[in-house]
Amino acid sequence: EIYLITPQGLPTPAPCLVNFHGGGFVFEGYNSHYQMAMAYAKEGRCKVVYVRYRLAPTHPFPTPQEDCYAALCWVHEHAAELGVDPNRIAVGGDSAGGTLSVVSYLMARDRGAAVRPLFQLLVYPWLDGRNESDSYRKYTDTPMWNSTLSRKVGPIINPDPDAIPLAYRSPVEASSHADLPPAYIEVAEFDCLHDDGVLYAKLLQAGGIPVEFHEVKGTMHGFDTVFNAPTSQAMLKKRTDYIRRMFTNHD
Repeated sequence: EIYLITPQGLPTPAPCLVNFHGGGFVFEGYNSHYQMAMAYAKEGRCKVVYVRYRLAPTHPFPTPQEDCYAALCWVHEHAAELGVDPNRIAVGGDSAGGTLSVVSYLMARDRGAAVRPLFQLLVYPWLDGRNESDSYRKYTDTPMWNSTLSRKVGPIINPDPDAIPLAYRSPVEASSHADLPPAYIEVAEFDCLHDDGVLYAKLLQAGGIPVEFHEVKGTMHGFDTVFNAPTSQAMLKKRTDYIRRMFTNHD
């Protein structure tokens, strides 16, 4: 299921961000996810396709990955009727949505799909399935999300790891990060997933891929669910500035 968000006065064909919400692969998006998607559209001057993918435990891996990849391909295939520029499509998401953003691109690359997203917008993404980082060990009881919850949800979301390629469940372990698009990567200071984003940024930079990286001091995972908080609004501006700039550069 998808929702198409179009700001008033947007010329067509317009750029489009395909947006995947977080929630540990088991929860639907929060109100703040919808608020954020609308802000991305309005301030980023683009259409936003908000994707409601199927969730565990009813639909464990690889269903969320396949749903999001299918949504990305569908937007590209139906670009004309959606008023979307097929050459200006990007992916983005927070937490689990960050995973799905990266994986949807990897799937498109590996399967030879016609769509090639321009950039990846990743907010405190989960990208390392090994669960051995310093931040994973350190932040076991932080609010909103922590490594204790990650450990508990693991068997629920991924009961049969061999059923899905390693890169699609732990993107930092992909055999190749070549041909990936530029990335905006944002991590929260007190977050068990902090080091996931740091490592992914380093992997991309090592391959010569441009990265805009932000560590948000004094915050926890999911800090922007308090949508109107000053820190949330400040980071929203950084994200939408990036979206607008990247799409404008590819007019």
